[in-house]
Amino acid sequence: MNVVLSRLDRVGDLILSTPAIASVRRSWPDARVTIVCSAHNAPVVERNPDVDEVVILPPGVAPGTFGKRFRGACDVAIALAPRAADFKLVGATGAPVRVGYTYVRRYFARFSARLYLNRIALSDADPDLSDRDPARPVRHEVDQVLDLAGLAGGAVRYEDLVVPIEDADRAAVAHIPGGAIAFHLGLRWCSEGSTLDSALELIAELRRFGLPVVVTYGEDAREQAAVVRASGVADAVAGGLSFGQWAAVFEKSRIVVTVDTGATHVASATRRPTVVLFESRYFELSSREWAPYRVPSVCLRKPASDRPDALAASRAEAVAAVAYLLAAEPAPSRERALP
Repeated sequence: MNVVLSRLDRVGDLILSTPAIASVRRSWPDARVTIVCSAHNAPVVERNPDVDEVVILPPGVAPGTFGKRFRGACDVAIALAPRAADFKLVGATGAPVRVGYTYVRRYFARFSARLYLNRIALSDADPDLSDRDPARPVRHEVDQVLDLAGLAGGAVRYEDLVVPIEDADRAAVAHIPGGAIAFHLGLRWCSEGSTLDSALELIAELRRFGLPVVVTYGEDAREQAAVVRASGVADAVAGGLSFGQWAAVFEKSRIVVTVDTGATHVASATRRPTVVLFESRYFELSSREWAPYRVPSVCLRKPASDRPDALAASRAEAVAAVAYLLAAEPAPSRERALP
């Protein structure tokens, strides 16, 4: 049996798909599982024990064209992302079972998905409806993607995030202080209700807890990280890390503070308590569908503007959230025994 999975979008979303990938492996333990990724998110699954082969979609190649390479050699194909690119790739495999999901109010996507998929799940997550009715239930993306394994015929549901960290990763970041407050410097700290100057002030304020403060960053925030390094507010500023090394930094930290980026889900995979600042727009949806998964956490709403008083209040909320999580008892484990 051959299973092809597709997830071509973001790092964080692929991390949230790892329980579904593990469920596929455990449902069909003798199958060959291949996942097609982008060059950007492939590092998430390069060492995943539930995958036999990671294939990168070459730049400039249409997903539908690329999917044809699996035609006649694929029994089940699953689009793990609710995107046309993944639908087209899965549809092109010609697999007898072609699975994916889309959103209930994306009517054109619902229609077009049927051109490629023959088993479709509908998510009722909707930013407009959730914003108008904060009490409206919103399922976590992990659960929505997990349903796809069942829809494909899988009989096992595995609920842990899977991000392997090797001893070599830990050795590479041994010089970075442990037991720290890890602050991930995503670009969203510098826009829409936040500024780099305010982020610097927040990092400085986090030092009141008497713990080292470690700032991590990706290539997109290199310039901003240089400003942080020059300011001297952090004990360490770590960039140029591999995915496994980044996860190892979080693993050895006491708590993670971030904006809504893949760092949220790396922190969950390493079981670190997490403070996340989500964008003000569509906060009600984002803070539940993409919340930290199965770890102690506080989700905060970024200000709607960058007025000084709003930024100061936001920093105070973040510091209070860190204090709360540091003082809290460890949350009880929700792990389930594996089948």
